[in-house]
Formats: sequence, C-alpha cells, structure tokens
Amino acid sequence: MAYLLQRLLTEAATRQPHRAAIASGDSVMTYEELDRLSNKVARALLRMGVASGDRVGILAPKSAASVIGLYGVLKAGACYVPLDPKAPLQRLRYVVRDSAATVIVADETRAAQAAELIEGAEQPGGVVVATTVTAESAEPMPERGIETDLAYILYTSGSTGTPKGVMISHRNSLAFVEWAAAAAGLSEEDRVCSPAPLHFDLSVFDIFSTCLAGACLAVVPDGVATFPVTIAQWLEKERISVWYSVPSVLTLLGCYGSLPKFDLSHLRTVIFAGEVFPPKYLARLMAEMPHPRYFNWYGPTETNVCTAFEVPKRRDGGEPVPIGKACANTEVFAVTSEGGLVSQPGEVGELYVRGPSLMRGYWGLPAKTGEVLVPHPFRAEYDELVYRTGDLVTVEADGNYRYVGRRDAMVKIRGYRVELGEVEAALYRHPAVREAVVVPVRDELLGSRLRAVITAVDGVRLTRESVLAHCRQWLPGYMVPEIVEFREGLPRTSTGKVDRAGLAQDQQGSDPQTSGLTSVSR
Repeated sequence: MAYLLQRLLTEAATRQPHRAAIASGDSVMTYEELDRLSNKVARALLRMGVASGDRVGILAPKSAASVIGLYGVLKAGACYVPLDPKAPLQRLRYVVRDSAATVIVADETRAAQAAELIEGAEQPGGVVVATTVTAESAEPMPERGIETDLAYILYTSGSTGTPKGVMISHRNSLAFVEWAAAAAGLSEEDRVCSPAPLHFDLSVFDIFSTCLAGACLAVVPDGVATFPVTIAQWLEKERISVWYSVPSVLTLLGCYGSLPKFDLSHLRTVIFAGEVFPPKYLARLMAEMPHPRYFNWYGPTETNVCTAFEVPKRRDGGEPVPIGKACANTEVFAVTSEGGLVSQPGEVGELYVRGPSLMRGYWGLPAKTGEVLVPHPFRAEYDELVYRTGDLVTVEADGNYRYVGRRDAMVKIRGYRVELGEVEAALYRHPAVREAVVVPVRDELLGSRLRAVITAVDGVRLTRESVLAHCRQWLPGYMVPEIVEFREGLPRTSTGKVDRAGLAQDQQGSDPQTSGLTSVSR
C-alpha cells in the first residue's frame, strides 16, 4: 500500500518503466519519463525555496506538462493547487493569494500569465515551466512528507460568493484512489480518460487511480469535447476502455454522438458523477451503447466518492438511479430533520459520511469547517468527525440510498416544503425537455415562486402552456413553476456542471419583459 501519492508513480516506473503513462495526441510519455521529469521539477522547486507543506499553483490544462508538474510538487513535499486556465484573472489572483502560493508550475504558453499572478506575493517566488527544467538531476528523489500532509487544495464555489479551498491529504486521497482502481477493475491494459479539469475532483481518478494500476491516462485534445461526434470518433481512435465524466457530457454523446457508427467495443466501463443523470438520457445512452458497465459514483469534493451504484442493464427511463451504498472503509447514514436516524424506506434525511477520505477542512476557514465536520450524532464515544453533506436522501428497501435534493434547495411555498429536484424530475419526464433547472424567486407573500429554465429538444418549440399542463400531471399545484423560461442552452461552470448559482442570481426570468431570451412567459 502506498502512503504518499507520488509513490504511485515511483512504483509504476520501477515496475513497468517503458509502458505508456500519458497519451496526448500523437505523443506518448512512458512511466520512466514521467518519473524522471517530475524529479527535475521537484528539484527546481526546492532550489526556489519551496518547503514541505508549501502550496504551489498548477496553471495548465490537463496535459503531460501538468501531470509532470503536480507529481513534481508532491515529490518536493508540497501541496498542489490547481488553477483553472479559463477562470477570470481576478478569481485566479484570489486563489493564489488565499492559498499563499509563492510558486506556480505552468506550461510554456501560460508562463507569462503565471508570472503576473505571482507578482505581489508576500514572499519572493517564481514560475517553473514543467517541460523546460533541463538542468536539474532526474535521479530519484528522497521521499518527503507523511500521509497526513496536504496533497492538494481544490477550490470550489463558496456560498458567500468567494471560492473556498477543500484541503485533501495524501491519506484522504489514497483512500479513494485505491478503492476506485479496484471498483473500476483497472489494469495496466486500460486506457482511462476523464475530461474533468485538474481543479475538478473527478480528475483525481484518471491521474492517480490510473497510475496505481499502471494504465495509460489519455488526454482529451482541445476542441474534441466540443462536439459529441468528435468525442465518439476520439473514443474509437484511442480505444478508451474506461470513461469518467459528468452526466451532461454523456447525455450529449448519447443524443448526438451517432454512436452506432463507431466501434466502441473496447469501452468496458462508463462512470458518471457530479450531477443527477436524467433517467431518459441514461436509458438512451445505454440503449445506444449497451455493452459497457455503468456506474453512478456519488460524493462531494469534501468526501471524495463515498457511495456507488452499478446501473442494471435494463433501464426504463423512469426514476433516477440510486447513489448506492457506502464504498469500502466508509460509513454513510442519513439524519432526519428531527435528529433521528433514517431507517424506513421513503423517509428523508441529510446524508452524513464517516471515513478516511474526508477532507481536512476548508483552507483558512475554521468556522466554516466546523459547520460541516461535526461529532458523530449517534456515537459520542467516537473521537473522529463526520461530514454533513447537505444532500437529502431516502433509503430504499435494498439498502441503496437515493438522492432527492439539497438541504439548501428546500424552499417554502404557501407554507409547503418543496424540493427543487422533485420539480426538475417532473420536467424531465416531458419528452421534448432536453435540460431543466428550477430555481426559487423570492416572493414576500408566498415565500418563493418557482422559475423553470428549460432547453428543448432540437426542432421542437415548447410553450409555457404545454409545460405547465405536463407538470400538473405529476405535481401538486403549489409545486408547478409559475415562471417558465426557454433558452438555447444552460450556463455551465468550468467543471461542466449547470451553473445553478448563476441562474439563481440572474433574476431576468422573473420579468416577462426581459430581452435576449428565446421565450419568457408567465
């Protein structure tokens, strides 16, 4: 068992030095090359004064250069902080300043931007370009750090409007990495891909679990993920065997990827996480591509993946799939609003998680950390903390948990409690609805009104009346959205998820006179 993430690489390079570690376009990097180049980066960082526990930014898309860089950071005993290359400059500056990073590892095209970001740091630092560190020795590095040291900090959107850094230690990450490699059945013959960027926790799987197995990480080239057909072409060409992404990518692939035209017989495992997969689109994907195994993995960034569910081969496109049962060496349980333990099917409660994969906390936010890492509510004798996910679930008769929505997405309308996810599920039952998001609009009299933002299936023009008539078949009157807005596409975050926070802040749907919309009506 590895106790530090960088040991995954050194062991793979010793075991199979000439096997492909990273495939990017027409270039292939072996494990030996990756190991030696990351040693050079580590020594360059140490020469610049990076000490154990320091935070080092990584400014590059997922690529050979960024993987070299992050392993170099870990070998130096430091903690890497992924910086989204597509993020606004002010957000990047905030992350660099908040994490107190004084050195940034970048690729060649972003070296100047990295230098600009590091200007004004409290301590002198600099920029390391991962692929041009040639003067340093490539000889093995002495191991630095222990398993409880921070490995990386992932910045996620904060409820206050500023990003918050999720602190993950080597031990936290390896608890997931080792489980995931086993759960996916990874071997050195696999070619693994996730289009998730480095600052999104899904990337931990294809970087580290792939390395543990000695498999090959395949990098999606720029532009390929833009069009579903090009994704399908690339999957065939690269003979990808394991794919891991958010459901929205797979939805587009199933609907518009022309999958029967391609030989995807090598794709044996499809894993999705991060959002609810609309049942009708999951059923369509499985019908178009029936041979892989499909897995729903669930877990906030703060927990890594903590539950998993293998989707049965036959899907009717009705109810969303469960999030499953606890992963190995993890405990999950649900707590009702009254503080009791959920034990009966259909009973709703907030999911709590206990186990070695839990984050250390939020960087520089002890009060915020204390709100979510709390003593075990039923076992006072435990001296470890459990994580409150804020996600509402029910437990089924077979022990699988089913996600029903967010605790903070529960709104009151005319005194009734309404879960936004339930309204969205009803909208997805409409055959012409491609995507749907429901957000609350504040109302002094009613508490909230519901606003549905919808994209339609290509070639279909939806009307407010048809949407409302459909909703009335599935929902009580107080749960039917009052505001229905149609758009050509939904806004997304840099990780590919629907930008719910942005839609909630954008109240243009509450005004029927708002311009720039395909259709807005009440």
